[in-house]
Amino acid sequence: MPRAIGRDIEEIFGYAPDDLSSIARTFWNLKACPFVGKGCIKYNHDKTVCYGTCSVSNRTTKESKETVIICPNRLYADNYATIRYVAENAFSKEYTFYTYPEYVQNLFSAGTRSCIVALGHDSGREIKLGRAMSMDWVVAKIENDKLVEYVGVEVQSIDITGNYRDNWYAYSQLPDHPDTSIPPSAHGLNWANVHKRLIPQLIRKGLVYSRSSLVKKGLYFVLPDRVYQEFEKIIGKLPVQDTVDSSTMTVFTYDLGIAIPPGQHRPLELTRSIQFSLSDFSSQFIAGTDLPTGTILDNKIMSILNLK
Repeated sequence: MPRAIGRDIEEIFGYAPDDLSSIARTFWNLKACPFVGKGCIKYNHDKTVCYGTCSVSNRTTKESKETVIICPNRLYADNYATIRYVAENAFSKEYTFYTYPEYVQNLFSAGTRSCIVALGHDSGREIKLGRAMSMDWVVAKIENDKLVEYVGVEVQSIDITGNYRDNWYAYSQLPDHPDTSIPPSAHGLNWANVHKRLIPQLIRKGLVYSRSSLVKKGLYFVLPDRVYQEFEKIIGKLPVQDTVDSSTMTVFTYDLGIAIPPGQHRPLELTRSIQFSLSDFSSQFIAGTDLPTGTILDNKIMSILNLK
């Protein structure tokens, strides 16, 4: 099937944009997300078109392209496997893992209530702390009906700039017009959001978790590896923290696996595991890796004022 040359949409409703299999087009028709089992959240600005876009690609050279996940729900594939992996890392596989609906159902059974429960997206609800802050996920350890420990989990993708409208509409025509020419997408990626919103938000939430007596392993951060590369441009490489405490930040980055046959999802693959202290993360953000020197600032001002 035809694909765009240059920037392109990589997944729509969980499948390749040129996937004409019956299951792929069923999700198009339902406007549904196959990863969370609910309606898709990727609409245009006036909510008249559901784009269903999970990931996009940017052409880096003539021979290669980079694929970037742009919807956080894409990171919940395989029944929230990324959240389950956090639970295993923080608390081992010893305890039964429940989403919140599963936990509520278990309350009415005769089974033990020592388990791990994930509260968050479509699993109970986000933990809101006033109007200004809400936590994406809390993974809680319960023993003998008591909350004994928990960790926070933040899940991020990246927003686009521009749009992929013409690219998307061309793919939507393929079932009836298989020879449709696919124009390149006009999207960009909103990397400015990394230092404007995402890093400050992460630091603030990490500080809240670090102040709880029930938090012993800090905050986990789940995101696409390509997005974390932008974090590294700002904060640089951080010293690895060997011990774990309430102010630890653990990062799990993911990429999409290779293309697969029609009717299937590309696998979500763990790329990197990184562990450091929240204080190092905060200090590096403030100091920056590419802050201009005071002399550069002096000279810029003198240049504007036409002074030597």
